[in-house]
Amino acid sequence: MKKALFILLLLIYSPMFASYILIPMDVDSQKNHLKAYGITYWTLKKELKVKWLLNYKGGSFLLPDTEAIRRECQIRGVSFEVISNAKAEGILEEIASPSQNMEAVVLEKAPKIAVYTPTGKQPWDDAVTMVLQYAEIPYETVYDEEVLNDGLLAFDWLHLHHEDFTGQYGKFYAQYRAASWYIQEKKDAEELASNLGYNKVSQEKLAVALKIRDYVIGGGFMFAMCSATDSFDIALSAEGVDICEPMFDGDGSDAGYQNKIDYKKTFAFTNYTLERDPKIYEFSSIDMTRKRMIPKTADYFSLMEFSAKWDPIPSMLCQNHTALVKGFMGQTTSFTREEIKSNVLVLGETKSNGEAKYIHGIKGKGFFTFYGGHDPEDYQHRVGDAKTELDLHPTSPGYRLILNNVLFPAAKKKKQKT
Repeated sequence: MKKALFILLLLIYSPMFASYILIPMDVDSQKNHLKAYGITYWTLKKELKVKWLLNYKGGSFLLPDTEAIRRECQIRGVSFEVISNAKAEGILEEIASPSQNMEAVVLEKAPKIAVYTPTGKQPWDDAVTMVLQYAEIPYETVYDEEVLNDGLLAFDWLHLHHEDFTGQYGKFYAQYRAASWYIQEKKDAEELASNLGYNKVSQEKLAVALKIRDYVIGGGFMFAMCSATDSFDIALSAEGVDICEPMFDGDGSDAGYQNKIDYKKTFAFTNYTLERDPKIYEFSSIDMTRKRMIPKTADYFSLMEFSAKWDPIPSMLCQNHTALVKGFMGQTTSFTREEIKSNVLVLGETKSNGEAKYIHGIKGKGFFTFYGGHDPEDYQHRVGDAKTELDLHPTSPGYRLILNNVLFPAAKKKKQKT
């Protein structure tokens, strides 16, 4: 009888002694911010829910307490704290207070991730691929054939590798046209386009861009960096217009093609001027690279602050342990502020230079985020440079922004208010 009573009391009062795992994400408490995202993703894969505590200790994660999660944190070198049910409730009450710019967002399901990248690319060619591998977040690769065959429908989140969707081979012509890798990549792209039934690479890349557009409109999440950002929009806006010079596609461009650009078709940019010269390593006036006047030592961009309770989406995407992030270059380093559409949110900017670094928008039922630059921990990455060793940058704020986007589709959505 006493034993039965003890068990009954244990069942009644056991919630009082339940515990949680808090993964802090502030600058002082977390020794590996990047792998913390991997732990969160791993937990979601186990079909357990996680609370993302927006603006609480740098955007911390609250996980159910299990021996397996504790062990995984220890193995991966992620700082964590086991807290009581009472302490967890106290944190959530603090977050819920109207006086606090915080929110607890429930993460429900690990998103299935695709990286759009050609076969043979090395992981260090792309910052997103590198950080996914470092954080131990699984992904699959897709390229043109899979995209054109509606393979994107199997994925929740798509990253665009540093691609040129205009058919101008990254505009590497002036410096690298005699390089063996450039000649081979051009040949491979032409063969792929022909095998897929297209006369030109520009036509095939447009078809891919249109499929990606439809994926986003249908509810997909798209993230792009560097040249994949502006070249994607340019390709959409130049549908039916030849903007390629003879060295790219074998014939001349359309006369007066600038006046034929349709900005209504783009995701993020408007009223830009295309760069006509094939020898200039630039697509258009969207990119700020050649217009920048900021020395490396002063090159930082600031993250915008949003209301976590009213605008949880941009708040999620800006979670960090610092509001000031080191800048970094790329073919497309950042975006001309006045050429961004008014319905697109600027998440990160360098106000003194009139440039946006990190932007986000809605297209149909889906979302897109564009992030300027090549590698957040390699200021001026060049062809052939050594890979970034993320073991040396486990708390990188610039890489955290990428991983915010990876977890974003896992969130239980609330309608944006502003």
